[in-house]
Amino acid sequence: MELILATDIRKLLTHVAGHHGSDLHLSSGMPPMYRVDGDLLPFENIEPISSNELLEMLKAILPSKSLFSPEENSELDFSLDLPSIARCRVNIFRQMKGMSAAFRIVPLTVPTLNDLVMPPILQKLCKLQNGMILVTGPTGSGKSTTLAAMIDYINQTEPCHIITIEDPIEFVYQNKLSLIEQREVHQHTASFNSALRAALREDPDVILVGEMRDIETIRLALTAAETGHLVFATLHTSSASKTINRIIDVFSNGEKELVRTMLAESLQAVIAQNLIKRKEKGRVAVLEVLLSTPAVRNLIRENKTPQLESVLQTGQSLGMRSYEQSMKELIAASIINPAEAIN
Repeated sequence: MELILATDIRKLLTHVAGHHGSDLHLSSGMPPMYRVDGDLLPFENIEPISSNELLEMLKAILPSKSLFSPEENSELDFSLDLPSIARCRVNIFRQMKGMSAAFRIVPLTVPTLNDLVMPPILQKLCKLQNGMILVTGPTGSGKSTTLAAMIDYINQTEPCHIITIEDPIEFVYQNKLSLIEQREVHQHTASFNSALRAALREDPDVILVGEMRDIETIRLALTAAETGHLVFATLHTSSASKTINRIIDVFSNGEKELVRTMLAESLQAVIAQNLIKRKEKGRVAVLEVLLSTPAVRNLIRENKTPQLESVLQTGQSLGMRSYEQSMKELIAASIINPAEAIN
């Protein structure tokens, strides 16, 4: 194997991408580590990196206009290009032992829904004209990849105007049937809020909100979905019912009833997902899919979200599925081992 110097971040990232890794971690006082199929592995024959060494390494890749100072700033998000190899989402942060950095590898090619072994219902959702579609799950569960595949499916099949609001931009789209305009928070716009507010005046058909982080972003996203736009967004929640509760609980008691009504009217689907190891190399998403039927809308309005679980179990003919049903399908297709499903 070619000798890799710990001081060359781009070579470290190239190595990770070449081994189908998803993340690179650089931490003061530790050797570099990378993640493959969910497992964190050390680089071989590389010594620990001191905090001062890591600081110099990171300075070499900072954006030209960055004002990041380890003495004044606690963290920084940005994207990094590896030409002809990948893009990387970068987070630099300070911790007790010094500097650290986490790099997420983003392929240059947007995967298709078929590549990701997604059920047909996701293609049907992409053909909707308005409403809100939420893709949820913990960090590292593949939300961004699923959203990218859905956006690119629309791009290939519909003459739409698509605006994405991301922090930072991950997958880069090539215009096909659609016109896609990607905006990065802190580079092209001040915040998710300001970009969403402006998007309502920019004649979009589809809006992608990289993350609904605060009450104002959620409020604007609901308004956009109500006013005839198809809105995609993410949340860090593990199930459909928790997603709905999280959105409503952000608001004050005086607003909750109105928000339940807005959400009941605008929500089209919640896709909750996590990643599980394939039989072969790689990972595959296991999904919970809740579709907004009249029964679901009533349960949201009446604050009876615990009953959504029974709707998931009985709505399979409509395209809904629980995690358990999704795992059974993946086992039957010989994509995952039954032992992995238990975990």
